[in-house]
Amino acid sequence: MKSYASKSKTILIFLAVVAVVAVVYLLMQMRQPGLPEGFVSGNGRTEATEVDITTKFGGRVEQVFVKEGDQVELNQTLARIDTRELEAQLRRSQAEVRRTEQEKHFAVAVIAQRKSELSLTQKDMERSKGLYENDAISLEQLQRDETAVETAKATLAAARAQLSNAEAAIEAAIANTELIKTQLDDSVLRSPIGGRVLYRLAEPGEVLPGGGKVLTVLDPTDIYMTLFLPTQDVAKVGLGAAARVVLDGIPDVVIPANVFFVAPRAQFTPKEVETRTEREKLMFRLKVQLDAERLKADAALAKTGIPGVAYIRLEADSEWPDNLQIGKEED
Repeated sequence: MKSYASKSKTILIFLAVVAVVAVVYLLMQMRQPGLPEGFVSGNGRTEATEVDITTKFGGRVEQVFVKEGDQVELNQTLARIDTRELEAQLRRSQAEVRRTEQEKHFAVAVIAQRKSELSLTQKDMERSKGLYENDAISLEQLQRDETAVETAKATLAAARAQLSNAEAAIEAAIANTELIKTQLDDSVLRSPIGGRVLYRLAEPGEVLPGGGKVLTVLDPTDIYMTLFLPTQDVAKVGLGAAARVVLDGIPDVVIPANVFFVAPRAQFTPKEVETRTEREKLMFRLKVQLDAERLKADAALAKTGIPGVAYIRLEADSEWPDNLQIGKEED
């Protein structure tokens, strides 16, 4: 009887040991693989370059050709500001150019007339000098002819000044015309980038001041993630270092990236870090640029505000862990 109890106890101990080993094995299988040496990681959210489409001059919005979510191309016309007042100013300025050109033509004709008058008075004076030397005319007559020459010279100088004024007026009118044409061109709002309309901030009929926002365009190929790393990790990170980004919600997709910015000074971690211990640590801000070709291939990845994790390789010859491999692509 005692022998049977001893055997039962041994079997129970054996089964307990087997159960413990099985649980440990299962836990080891279920545990996520840790980050190997030579890599660092940090949490962040995706951000992108956003361009505000704004008015250069105040005016009434005439048309908005796109809506939120639309894809736009570089230099595509997105909106138009009412230009009726500018068009009227342009016509007036063009009329001013024509008027000043006529003034110039008149001044040129006057100069030709004054030159003829001066030539005639100079000939009269030369004849008067000969006659005076022969006592044929009085000194008074000679002096009148000399005065007529000086008067003709002054009149010619005034005509030339009038021509200069006309030419300056033409230049000013042309410059004003070009300015209005530039304002007309600026009234057509075009996209400086290819991307997606993120916000439509104004509607037709609204009157906006200079610098008023009409649209915000997002560049879906220029997406990056900002993260913070402690000093001991940042010291090993170089610009251009290879990185991988895994976004929450799509953990099976690994996006290639590169480090393109490392802050020159340390700073506190963001306020989102809740523990006081972590907040008191001085951290460095880094930015990793997500691969543009990968974003073009999958439009679903081109979103902002998505949290995720960025993994940075510290040594170029370090092998990426299996969970961060990207098929057969090379760095």
